[in-house]
Amino acid sequence: MSTATVSARPGAVLADLLPASRARDAVLVLGGAALTGLAAQLSVPVPGSPVPVTGQTFAALLVGTALGARRGFLSLALYTVAGMIGVPWFAEGDSGTGAVSFGYVLGMLLASAVVGALARRGADRSPLRMAATMILGSAVIYAVGVPYLALAAHLSLGQAVAAGLVPFLIGDALKAALAMGLLPTTWKFAGKR
Repeated sequence: MSTATVSARPGAVLADLLPASRARDAVLVLGGAALTGLAAQLSVPVPGSPVPVTGQTFAALLVGTALGARRGFLSLALYTVAGMIGVPWFAEGDSGTGAVSFGYVLGMLLASAVVGALARRGADRSPLRMAATMILGSAVIYAVGVPYLALAAHLSLGQAVAAGLVPFLIGDALKAALAMGLLPTTWKFAGKR
């Protein structure tokens, strides 16, 4: 089957352009977890916040979008479980469940499935739908991460929003803009092969 045929098929995600096999799926899941772990190491402290800016959220959303809901969720589940048992690949080389930012990891797990399901419906094929997908994925991450931050850091919800959401909005807009160009363009190139 040609790539152009696969890319036009409803319900396909970018990972489906590769020949189907269990080995492919296993490699994609492992690769998605590793990409997220590596991206988490791109970390910049935010003054006044216990949560750093990382590449982790962007990677998690791209993994979900490119792999689809099931494989994206499995990738982030592997990433989460490995980090919980001691692999130091959460933000700033952290591991375990004790960090006040662990709620964002749990949010990424859910967001990867949400954006993967939307990608199966074609949300990754146009810039505007891709931006909306990234915004929704980020909202899912914050919906879990900010309340967790409030509880873990003993902050009011308002303080948690100020420390764990507001400083990240500009970065999220930049990530959405990057994804707006990256995924739809990848589909266009894939369709021309």
